[in-house]
Amino acid sequence: MLKKRIIPCLDIKDGATVKGVNFEGLKNAGDPIVLAKKYEQEGADELVFLDITATIEDRKTFIELVKEIAKELSIPFTVGGGISSVEDVRKLLEAGADKISINSSAVKNPELISDLAKEFGSQCVVVAIDTKQIDNKDLVHIKGGREATELFTAEWAKEAERLGAGEILLTSMDGDGTKNGFDLRITKLVSENISIPVIASGGAGTANDFVKVFNETKATGALAASVFHFNEIGIQDLKEQLKTQKIEVR
Repeated sequence: MLKKRIIPCLDIKDGATVKGVNFEGLKNAGDPIVLAKKYEQEGADELVFLDITATIEDRKTFIELVKEIAKELSIPFTVGGGISSVEDVRKLLEAGADKISINSSAVKNPELISDLAKEFGSQCVVVAIDTKQIDNKDLVHIKGGREATELFTAEWAKEAERLGAGEILLTSMDGDGTKNGFDLRITKLVSENISIPVIASGGAGTANDFVKVFNETKATGALAASVFHFNEIGIQDLKEQLKTQKIEVR
């Protein structure tokens, strides 16, 4: 069985780390390079960097910032935001990323998933899914959560796997930043529907939320931002607590 992973996320806007609630009301959470170094030292298993306005502003991810962060890391480093081609990914991998995350571009051009998997291997391709319930339907959202699609979340995750994705980063927009706990229902639905790893994201508020998501769903990773950025949960303390619950962590 895969050991569980604890993954801090750096949401980047204008070169600074930011965090909001339900994808809105963003506030500054610190210097991304300082935070990356801190998480490496504290024992994070991976780090995710998302340039959250790259798609909306129709520009590419900050390559220079990726280089600076990559220099500080020995743990796997996933980068997302504004990626729409094989060439974009090549540049990011050359800058030091280990994996890339695609969301809007994958929805608009699903063949991009296959192209990237063929070129760089499935292990490099993370498909990020921002999901929100509308009229009791779990719908995929794009453009930083600003635009609903007609894709059903669980079906899109399955299709992404078929096309060659190596992992799904599943963010509940309803839970994002609320600290009310991970969305166990949608995480369970998606993680039981596919065979590739699922990272749960959106809603972490306490160490017990991590215990629940690992015990009650098949998620192999749990991602959080503000609880780590603002020192509300220490990564080492969290790992110790998970171990006491017989949850194997990296």
